[in-house]
Order: sequence, then C-alpha cells, then structure tokens
Amino acid sequence: MYKSLGKRVFDLFFSIIGFVLLLPVFLSLTTILIIVNRGTVFFFQTRPGRRKQLFKVIKFKTMTELKNINGTLLPDADRITAIGKFIRNTSLDEIPQLLNVIKGDMSLVGPRPLLVEYLSLYNERQSKRHLVKPGITGWAQVNGRNAISWEQKFEYDVWYVENISFKTDLNILWMTFSKVFRKEGISSDTSVTMEKFTGTK
Repeated sequence: MYKSLGKRVFDLFFSIIGFVLLLPVFLSLTTILIIVNRGTVFFFQTRPGRRKQLFKVIKFKTMTELKNINGTLLPDADRITAIGKFIRNTSLDEIPQLLNVIKGDMSLVGPRPLLVEYLSLYNERQSKRHLVKPGITGWAQVNGRNAISWEQKFEYDVWYVENISFKTDLNILWMTFSKVFRKEGISSDTSVTMEKFTGTK
C-alpha cells in the first residue's frame, strides 16, 4: 500500500512543505546566482528515472562551462565557483529538485538519478535501482554519499528498493538532515563530486 500510494502522498506532503519553508532561501540563491552566473541560475540535465524513463533534473548551477584548448570541460575542481562550493557543501543545490518531486519525476527518498551513459554499465542487480523513482536523498547518501565506492553505493540502492517502507523513508530523511548539518560525504577522496562510473570490475 505504501509503495503504490502512500509514498506519493509522503512525497507531496513533505516536498510542498519543504519548498514553502525554503522559499526565502530559494529566492535569495536565485538572485545571487543571476549575478554571479550572469543570468544562468539552474542546471538542467537529462537523467533516467523509474523504469529508465528519461526526465530533466533541475539543480542550482554551481559550476562554470570553462573548457581547455581542445574544447573539453575542465575538471570539476577548476569549474566550481566560490558560491557554488558553498551551495554544494550545504547541499542547497538540491532545493530545486523539490520541484521534480512535486511534478512526480522524483521521490524525496530513493536511489540518486545518475547519468544516462551509465545505463549500459549496470549489471542485472545494479539495474534494480531503476525499479523505483530516483530520490533527492537515499540510503546510499546517508551511508557515505560520494565518499564510498560505486559498488557499495549500488548495493545500498538495491537494499533500499527491496526494503521500502514509511519507516525507512522517514528514517532516511532524518539521517539526511544530520549528514547535511555535518557536511559528511560530499566529496570523494579525489574529486569535489564523484568520479565517473566505468562499470563493475
């Protein structure tokens, strides 16, 4: 019952309340980014959702589009702006995704929506992460986020898919607030975000 109906009610209830409460922060960051990014406030990217259906995820834009002489984007560490680093460290870049949740593309809790190019790299078990809607936060995020390996991250994702419940979602949301406050797991050991997934070895 919770998976088929209760989870959507859970998402709408908490995402609408969350967006209303965070609206002053949302508007303030929008104004700042208009100035800093010269009008470009949001970052849109196509990601796979439930059953691998594609949708546009929305986040605050925290990086520039600086490229090298060959036209390739510079590493994340070279492109992230000062305000962007603050926004990422405080996880404020995720606020616009509440709109994805309200729309129905995402859930508050679930496996994070990753790059489309990863779809062909998952093994059969890892692909189970697409049996549910992707989330703003998830079991992997409260157990290491970007500081753990891809394989461990996917194991956490599949565990969540197999153990969805109201209690689990509520617990993950509570743990998320604690992790964000302590700024844990934001970066991997070698990157300000997470190294690209190249397949399970």
